[in-house]
Amino acid sequence: MALQLLALVAAAAAVAGLSSRFGLSAPLALTTVGIVGSFVPGLPTYGLHPDIVLLGILPPLLYSTAIRTPFVDLRRNRRPIILLSVALVLLTAFAVALTAVALLPGLPWPAAIALGAVVAPPDAVAATAVARRVGLPRRVITLLEGESLLNDATALVTLRMALAALATTLTITDVAVSFGRAVVFGVLTGWVAAALLTPVRRRVHDPVLDTTGSLLVPYAAMLGAEAVGGSGVLAVVVAGLVLGHRSPRIQSAASRVMERTLFTTVGFLLESVVFLLIGLQLRELLDGVTAGTGGGLAEELTGPRVVLVCLAVVATVVVVRIVWVFPAAYLPVLVPAVRRREGTPSWKGVAVLSWAGMRGVVTLAAAFTLTAESVPGGYHGVLQLAAFSVVAASLLVQGASLPAVVRRLALPGPDRAQEALQQALVLQRAVDAGQQRLHQAAGDAPREVVEALQGWTDRFAQSVWERLRTNDSLAEPPARAFRRLRLEMLDAEREVVSRVHQSGAVASEVLSEVLARLDQEEAMLGSLGVEDAVDEEEDARTARGAGGPGPSPAIEPPCEHLASAPSLVVPVSPDGCQDCRDLGRTDWVALRLCLDCGAVGCCDSSPLRHAQAHHHATGHPVIRSFELGESWRWCYVDRLLG
Repeated sequence: MALQLLALVAAAAAVAGLSSRFGLSAPLALTTVGIVGSFVPGLPTYGLHPDIVLLGILPPLLYSTAIRTPFVDLRRNRRPIILLSVALVLLTAFAVALTAVALLPGLPWPAAIALGAVVAPPDAVAATAVARRVGLPRRVITLLEGESLLNDATALVTLRMALAALATTLTITDVAVSFGRAVVFGVLTGWVAAALLTPVRRRVHDPVLDTTGSLLVPYAAMLGAEAVGGSGVLAVVVAGLVLGHRSPRIQSAASRVMERTLFTTVGFLLESVVFLLIGLQLRELLDGVTAGTGGGLAEELTGPRVVLVCLAVVATVVVVRIVWVFPAAYLPVLVPAVRRREGTPSWKGVAVLSWAGMRGVVTLAAAFTLTAESVPGGYHGVLQLAAFSVVAASLLVQGASLPAVVRRLALPGPDRAQEALQQALVLQRAVDAGQQRLHQAAGDAPREVVEALQGWTDRFAQSVWERLRTNDSLAEPPARAFRRLRLEMLDAEREVVSRVHQSGAVASEVLSEVLARLDQEEAMLGSLGVEDAVDEEEDARTARGAGGPGPSPAIEPPCEHLASAPSLVVPVSPDGCQDCRDLGRTDWVALRLCLDCGAVGCCDSSPLRHAQAHHHATGHPVIRSFELGESWRWCYVDRLLG
């Protein structure tokens, strides 16, 4: 058994690694390999027990997604996320139930609703894995992640109510009370778990202990919520969101780095194993169906009827999502206040959102709770196969076609140049604040120490700005040269330590501390230059496309627009973006000043991007930062910094 488990993990990691190597989607490749592998003679049967997935695998996967999901983004998009994660799940569950009852007249209504609850929720792992690889806009990814974090709770609570109705008689009041209790107790349990860990994290500075506690939180939240009748999934999500939001204030830097590394590794292994396991279930499910009543299939069902049920359930799930997403996106903006506050969403983004409904491990694990004991009439086999059909179709059809849909719609993904600019701006402000604190706290510190610290932070900030320059020059940027030469020095230093270790002249414990210091410095140098694995040409493309500034006046790009533009003009609306104010909005992030006419517009990080819209409308090429302490300029035509 141990050897089989090791083989499963190794195969999953190998397929995922090869998929990344050749630019393939890992979830799709793993599922396909699993399906093919399920028919290989002699291959062990890997059963997918619901408790193993729902209580063992799901908590850390949900938690790792929750801690890195910005709470601010979820709160800003709470209305569409609730419409997707609650309303759409319930609508899908009842639509699938109608379809199932129509095709299986003997199927009890609670069992049909249970099937609907099983196939209703898109999977957090599948959605995130595919969406990020495709390069969807940030807001679409936020909606998918927020939906997939919360919809499991809605679906599993609905499934619990349906299974309870199969065993006993429930009234509408009973269902409403149980549903409300699951939600309230789930939220409270997650909040309590986060509240208990917060003071502990403030006082524990050992990264190993802190990370151990972080690994235990999702399981504690899940089991605690289930013990009091709450939603364990909701408890894990709430705990992760709260602790992730508080992380910069309650965790040390070393703890955050270790936690990120831990959950990245655990998430990679679990996700890979999960998608491989999904495919490996097909042979067992087909065996159960073709075995007739002995396998749990009602005798009156024929092979064509089973195929029809599976196809109909898949079609219902896909169509209901499309039919729901468009009205849910556009009806609220008919209200003038909502339209002014949020704007009208792009139909392309809505179309992609309606197609990105990949199901995953939660659906398949929940399907195995539909056993012969819980579902009367011997229908459990066909219900499980229908659930697998939804998972396979969503991954292999929707997931595989999603990149083509995005390309066909020409939907712009995240602007790497703008993100690099935002990173540089934030880092520059942080460095400025750090240097100000340095001068305040220096006191009688040696002058050479203060100068060394100031030079280090200057070099650190400048390394980010250098990525925004053009790479047309053959000259090596200073930060890259510093990193390259220091890495050469570290290699030489490490060779000396290695020779000393081989000689046995110094205790290994002493040398391990020296090696740890060298490794820490090398890890820090990763922030001073592009990592070795990053292609130089990709960096050049990013830099040429960067819509951003640099703090150094030494940057003089060959651009006639920048050369002829004045340094400053009189702003038309010095109190803010006038276009935003005309719409009743003040939620811009930063302001930009047109150096042709003095128009003030909101930046590309703001929701409405009026500065860029002004350029497209007027052709005025150069803008200047209209933020205090910033004097950089940017040419939209040549996409150069000055």
